[in-house]
Amino acid sequence: MRWSHLLFTQGFGTRRECEALVAGGRVAHGGAAIDDPEAEADVAEGFAFEVDGRAWPWHERALILLHKPAGYECSQRPGAHPSVMTLLPAPLRQRGKGGVQAVGRLDADTTGALLLTDDGPLLHRLTSPKHHVPKVYEVTAKHAVDDAQIARLLEGVVLRDEAREARGDPAPVRALAAERTGATTLRLTLGEGKYHQVKRMLAAVGNRCEALHRSAIGSLTLPDELAPGQWCWLGSEDRRRLLA
Repeated sequence: MRWSHLLFTQGFGTRRECEALVAGGRVAHGGAAIDDPEAEADVAEGFAFEVDGRAWPWHERALILLHKPAGYECSQRPGAHPSVMTLLPAPLRQRGKGGVQAVGRLDADTTGALLLTDDGPLLHRLTSPKHHVPKVYEVTAKHAVDDAQIARLLEGVVLRDEAREARGDPAPVRALAAERTGATTLRLTLGEGKYHQVKRMLAAVGNRCEALHRSAIGSLTLPDELAPGQWCWLGSEDRRRLLA
């Protein structure tokens, strides 16, 4: 793959801009400067290069994990809050035809694990209602959480707005797992992703969600060392675990 094309596929600008990056001596590989845009690079998984001294791994398709902080929207066209895309470097926002996309959404006040990718089939697979990828949430409730509330979350609750709008009896929404982690905290595992689902489920059992944090997606757990606002690359093994 030509170096100018390699940079283009990784989101470093237009083809002409990528040619200029190489010709200007701003690209290196293994510590050696690359100054010929037509020079060939032997790319494969694990290949890495530097642009302006910053290391950058090559990925045919990007898959990253972001620790979403509060106060950000999972949209490229946000309303009242800045977009999570502003937390990412420009190459990730410029890859392909629109940069990486959020895999599902978290509310502006919800924190935790958020996947982003430019892999269309993977995005569809992870967001399709046919494939129930479990997601784990750490919930802080306004009132004490009791055994009866846990039992109802596991048995299934009818979301109030769906009960009003549906004709007939709407299907109850169940947690895959629910456990108290403190007097007013609990851990919920859900297999679907309805709008404001955790908040609506807590309301349905007579409580209220005060804070919400997603700690895991499938078997992928948010690393303790990944601080709010930080992100990391995910590799082929992580992708396999998500699809398992």
